[in-house]
Amino acid sequence: MTENNNNDLSFEEAMQQLENIVRELESGKIKLDDAVNAYEKAVALKQLCESKLKAAQLKIEKIEISPSGEISTSDFATPED
Repeated sequence: MTENNNNDLSFEEAMQQLENIVRELESGKIKLDDAVNAYEKAVALKQLCESKLKAAQLKIEKIEISPSGEISTSDFATPED
């Protein structure tokens, strides 16, 4: 699967594939060349998942209620790492 095909995956599908690759690599029953290819695919899937999470986070708004009861929204602020 190429990186372009990865973009068509949902977050859940990408995570499932990533989990499968990790299990396969952890099993130790994979040839070295196949392991390297699987690792490269896993890196691409990880990046895709991170990208989709970041995009979702940017869409989240924080709902605030003022003391007077007025409702407003603001960008969701994430804690600094």
